[in-house]
Amino acid sequence: IELNTTPTQLTFFLLTGVPGLEDIQIWMSIPFSFMYVLAVLGNVLVMAVVVYDRSLHEPMYLFLAMLAFNDVLLCTVTVPQMLLIFWQGPLEATFPACLTQMFFVHALFLSESAVLLAMAFDRYVAICIPLHYTSLLTSSIIGKVGLVLIARSVAVVTPGVLLILRLDFCRSNIIHHTYCENMGIAKLACNSFTLNSIYGLSAALLTTGLDFVFISLSYWLILKTVLQLPSKEARTKAFGTCGAHICVILIFYTLAFFSFFTHRFGHHVSRHTLILLANLYLLIPPTMNPIVYGIKTKEIRMRVV
Repeated sequence: IELNTTPTQLTFFLLTGVPGLEDIQIWMSIPFSFMYVLAVLGNVLVMAVVVYDRSLHEPMYLFLAMLAFNDVLLCTVTVPQMLLIFWQGPLEATFPACLTQMFFVHALFLSESAVLLAMAFDRYVAICIPLHYTSLLTSSIIGKVGLVLIARSVAVVTPGVLLILRLDFCRSNIIHHTYCENMGIAKLACNSFTLNSIYGLSAALLTTGLDFVFISLSYWLILKTVLQLPSKEARTKAFGTCGAHICVILIFYTLAFFSFFTHRFGHHVSRHTLILLANLYLLIPPTMNPIVYGIKTKEIRMRVV
């Protein structure tokens, strides 16, 4: 739906799905539906196990429950709408609804990264300074950490939404995507969206980027400590407690950074590839996390069985 060149306030956007793959979207919905059901069931199961088994009310498992809760929200914000587009064709989204979805997509992504950082700190304290573990990671502190994670996400994402509100739209209301995200909306503006682009890049680097740096630093210190342990059994046990978390970190950040840099600098990458990447980096981690923790974490695996 093309608009005239007079700046106006849009009342709705039209989400078209994956450009160039419209004819096979109905078939694409099958693996995406399967992954979504698997993600929701797996993460709900992890949450239920941690909540109802009092022996698992320890920092490591409480952070795992936070991650599972965030994962359910993260994929639910985007996947049902994507499936609706795959099944029924282009979907109208009102301007407020689109901004709301954009807010939650980016906020939940940031909180996912922050929970992974908290989990890395938990493993660092447990392995490098175990005598301070119970005093540093009490239930009260874990609750406060959860609130800080939420506050950080809101504080970082809200300016991005406000920057969208300052834009005038006069070109088109068609978004070639399956969900509303910052630059997808900003690029429809008839005035400059440079500030939106700069803020989005800076916010990503100063939050997710720094999280990854601190996680890497934590595991470097953990590796140094583990290699100094006297017995092979102790080293194996220490690596075992970190194995699942390392797998989850690699899945999350590899997909996120690949998608982010491909969008920014992959000018020769086809549009449908970019859209599929943008969906997969929000769906694959929630799908894989409960599987990885179920396989790698003995306590979770035993409770589920």
